[in-house]
Amino acid sequence: MITLATAPADQPTINVELAEYSELFMLIAAFIYTLAFILFTIDAARSSATIRRVEAELAEEQAAERQGSLVAAGAATPPAEAQDLPDKSAMDDELVDNDMAYTGARRPLANAAVALTAVALAAHAFAVAARGLAANRWPMGNMYEFLVSTAVLVTAVYLVTLIRRDLRFLGTFVLGLIVTMMIVATIVFPTPIGHVQPALQSPWIAIHVSLASMAIGLFVITFAMNVLQLIQAKREKALAEAGPTGAERTLAGTSFLRLVPNAFSLENWSYRLNAVAFVFWTLGPMITGAIWAQQSWGRYWGWDTKEIWTFVIWVVYACYLHARATRGWTGTRSAWLSIIGFACIVFNYAVVNVYFPGLHSYAGLPE
Repeated sequence: MITLATAPADQPTINVELAEYSELFMLIAAFIYTLAFILFTIDAARSSATIRRVEAELAEEQAAERQGSLVAAGAATPPAEAQDLPDKSAMDDELVDNDMAYTGARRPLANAAVALTAVALAAHAFAVAARGLAANRWPMGNMYEFLVSTAVLVTAVYLVTLIRRDLRFLGTFVLGLIVTMMIVATIVFPTPIGHVQPALQSPWIAIHVSLASMAIGLFVITFAMNVLQLIQAKREKALAEAGPTGAERTLAGTSFLRLVPNAFSLENWSYRLNAVAFVFWTLGPMITGAIWAQQSWGRYWGWDTKEIWTFVIWVVYACYLHARATRGWTGTRSAWLSIIGFACIVFNYAVVNVYFPGLHSYAGLPE
């Protein structure tokens, strides 16, 4: 039996039963995301075992090849210790590809985490769609809905990228951010399903907020890449300074990073994704936001606090792209500028939306 909540004459009724299913599947998705995050974390923690297994397999293959070559040539068999030394460059190629293509390294825990993430995405997407259908509107009318809907897009972007590129090394970071978004939405911004303010009852919300969410989904991935880039760059510098004698000791404490592309590759791919995300941010919060503001309030720009910070974010990423493309800002400088841009996004939604009153105060929290 479907229960419908009463509503004003000019408002559609709310399907309470469907809203309850939305909350249930949201909890299920959060639980599965947490399991996926745990598996990604265990996979990262067990990176030393993965590397040792790949080394052993590669050593056996190379030893067999050398043995075959020596038998064919009629030469003596080399000492056992010489047979077991794998080729360093071949081993690195087996562990990670700097173009983020898939290699032959087996990572069953990471693969299981990816499968769980896909299952969680299905439950999560149903929960968001059910909330929208229950309220008969686009489900992005407050901070709770924005966070859970953006988390859907972050997950979708990550999984779609995994089809062509091996981003399993980002799993711990991306799933950690997704779980954090779900927790913050549930604990900090708990908002019962209901109708929204008249200004949000516009078809522009589907375009404006969805484009912003797509941009943030990409910015989350580039943020994780930039953080890893800084760590990887520090490791590469330490390896270069340590020299051949100290290389193994330096590698011992950073085994997970041997499954991560080099710093240059991370910086290059984060630049490409940031360029795409910048287009979404320009079309969403900037252009469609201005059009929607003109229709709702009779002006394209009004120096509202949220509008100012949206423009600040646009300027930071525009400076990042310009400096990277024309001024040669590569390496750690570009990474830090990108991280600053993401910090501005977090401040915009976590602080401005909540503590700065204005025309964009749609957090959904009680006054």
